[in-house]
Amino acid sequence: MFTGLIESLGQLQAAHKLGPEMDLEVRFELAGGPARVGESIALSGVCCTVTAALENGAQFRLSEETLRRSWFGDLQAGRELNLERALRAGDPLGGHMVQGHVDGIGWIRREIDPQAGGELLLELPAELQRYAVEKGSITVDGVSLTIAAIDAGQVMIAVIPHTAAMTTLGRAEPGQAVNLEVDVLAKYVERMLQARLDP
Repeated sequence: MFTGLIESLGQLQAAHKLGPEMDLEVRFELAGGPARVGESIALSGVCCTVTAALENGAQFRLSEETLRRSWFGDLQAGRELNLERALRAGDPLGGHMVQGHVDGIGWIRREIDPQAGGELLLELPAELQRYAVEKGSITVDGVSLTIAAIDAGQVMIAVIPHTAAMTTLGRAEPGQAVNLEVDVLAKYVERMLQARLDP
């Protein structure tokens, strides 16, 4: 479980295809100390398990499912990634409940200023649009955000200067793909209502 509050940025050093899977080598520093084998770290919204601890970073194995659901199949060396360690018992929940399970890919339609922030415009895939509500939560490349407005399959998000400067969103360009995770509570509600309405 995560909060969507980014701790730091990492940089992809290498990506190695292994059949339908992929190994990543990511360079980063986190306040909690070096990465430990077996721990979970969200990489731009994708919950990944550390498979090897490296000097100033870690190695991760991405499954075929992860590559299908996210934009990680297009990763190239040098790409920056938003990083967050998994919550521990007693940690404050400062963003919203984020699982690190990407639901699909969205696209940047209007960028923001990398320092001042602004109104970020995103296009959502058709299958995720029903989960977007005004003032509701959405996770974009691992960042917990609040939807300010919705119009014809697009959502507008007001991004503050801190978020623009401290995450990859401040440098995202129009047309760029982003990992999306909708509010898990909305999915549970939909599932329970469907069970009651189905004969």
